[in-house]
Amino acid sequence: MDAQPAPAAKPAPTGPRAARKRQAIVRAARDLFLREGFGVGMDAIAAEAGVSKVTVYNHFGSKEALFTAVVAGGLDEPLSESGQGGQGGQGGQGGQGGQGEQGGRGGQSGEGRSDAPDLARLVEADGPDALKAALTDAGRAWGLALRADTEGRALRTLVATEVHRFPELGRAWRAHGPAGHHPAVTNALRTLADRGLLDIPDLEVAVLQLYSLLVFPQMVFEQHGTELGEELGERLVVDGVEMFLRRYASTPGSGPAPAPSSTPAS
Repeated sequence: MDAQPAPAAKPAPTGPRAARKRQAIVRAARDLFLREGFGVGMDAIAAEAGVSKVTVYNHFGSKEALFTAVVAGGLDEPLSESGQGGQGGQGGQGGQGGQGEQGGRGGQSGEGRSDAPDLARLVEADGPDALKAALTDAGRAWGLALRADTEGRALRTLVATEVHRFPELGRAWRAHGPAGHHPAVTNALRTLADRGLLDIPDLEVAVLQLYSLLVFPQMVFEQHGTELGEELGERLVVDGVEMFLRRYASTPGSGPAPAPSSTPAS
C-alpha cells in the first residue's frame, strides 16, 4: 500500500539530476496533497512529477517521509539560502526525507523576493550588535513570508486534519526531529555556535525556542482565522530576539562553544 515503506532501504540518489527530480517530486506532492489530501496515491504523485514510482520511493522511502518533506519545506522555505529554494540537504529514506527539502514553487519559494530573510548575513555577523540586527531583520522577513504564503498555511491546516485520519504522519514527524524539519535554522545556529557568537548546549531545544518566539504565535493566530497585526508582529520579533539572545549569546571572551547536542526527540 502507498503508506508502506519501500521494501529495500538504500541511500537516496545524489547529484544535480537527482536534485532536480527530488524537487519535481516535492512540487508535485505539494500540489496533490493540497488538492486531494494525504490519501492521494504515490502513482499519481509520480505521474505528476514525470518520474517513476520507484524513483519516488528511492528518494523518500515512504509517503509519510514525502509528506513530512513537503510540510517541513513549507516551514523552512523562507529561510533556505535567503529564499533561493536550494536543496540544503539530502532527502533520505524512511522518515528522513524532509531534511533540507524545499521544493520551491515559483513565487512561493521566495526566489527574487526582496523580503526573503538573509541567512548569509546572519551567519556572517561580526559581533553581538551585528548578530542582533541580522536576527531581527531575518525574523521580520520570516514573519512576512509566512503570512504571505497561502499554500503554506493550507499545508499546515492539512496536517491538523490528516493526522487524525493517518496517525502514522504524527509518528513520522516526531521521529524526524526539529533539526530535520528546520535545516536552514539548525545550520545557521550551529554555525553561529561554532564561531563563538552563541553558546548552545542543546541545538534541538534552541531551534524549537526560536520558532516558539518568532513563528508559532503567528501560526496559532492563523489557525483561529486571523493574524497578528503589523505592530504586534514587530513587538513579537524585537522582544523574541532579545529573549533568545539573553539565553544563548556568548559572554565576551568565552570563545567557541563545544559542539551543540542535537539528539532527536524520543
